[in-house]
Amino acid sequence: MIFDEARVFVIFVLALVCYGLTTVYLMWAVTQQKPIRKSMVLGQLLIGLLGHAVVLYPDIITQGGLNFNIFNVVSLTTLFMLLFYWGFCLYRQILPLGILATPLAFLGMMIGFFGDAPYHPLSTISPILQAHIIMSLAAYSVLFMAAIAAIMLRLQISELKRQTFHRVWVDKLPSLQSMEALLFDMITVGFGLLSISLLLGFIDTTNLLAQHLVHKTVFSLLSWLVFGALLVGHWRFGWRGQRAANMTLYGVILLGLAFIGTKFVLELILNK
Repeated sequence: MIFDEARVFVIFVLALVCYGLTTVYLMWAVTQQKPIRKSMVLGQLLIGLLGHAVVLYPDIITQGGLNFNIFNVVSLTTLFMLLFYWGFCLYRQILPLGILATPLAFLGMMIGFFGDAPYHPLSTISPILQAHIIMSLAAYSVLFMAAIAAIMLRLQISELKRQTFHRVWVDKLPSLQSMEALLFDMITVGFGLLSISLLLGFIDTTNLLAQHLVHKTVFSLLSWLVFGALLVGHWRFGWRGQRAANMTLYGVILLGLAFIGTKFVLELILNK
């Protein structure tokens, strides 16, 4: 453990404050049609991300091995999501999307800090399985970010259909074309990471039923098929807009059932 419990708690509170202040500021800037100060937002989020990582590290890296219980996974996934958002903000004008991404990281950190699940550390895992876990979490994070972009895209399309009135936040979003380009960038990256993750999983896993992974595998494959079909449809048939947003959400729901849903049943209901 890097810090004692008192210092970890102080860092935890500091990270939450950074997330909370950023969320409130973004909501204020969007609703009041004020320019968003990029340097301030990214600076606060960087402090929050560093604090989030420091708090989560001793929960995952334990003396008994890696502890990827459901609460740690939720916290780590939201950390990665916000990290990807932070990175995209460096070269894309997507700061308003933080209205959804930052509160998710806030909640994820709370869940990871206060949640209590059965302790099943991974003391002896192969390098392939380690890579599989990392790729899986990275894929989930990017694709959950794509879900946020899809939600915003759906709302944006709905508002732009209005002939006489648009809500003020619509003007703060990137253009419809930019939002769609961002969405497919995220899906492409996430699909690639998910493909690698599934390949590594099949290489390392020899008995899916015995390891209680059959449901996770089925839902992951279904999600992979949805995202693959969406990318093919976009490139060959020009699928975009509402259809692209809906298929993205379907794929992410399946992915959530694959991992978070399966871990919830195994750890909290079946206690495995």
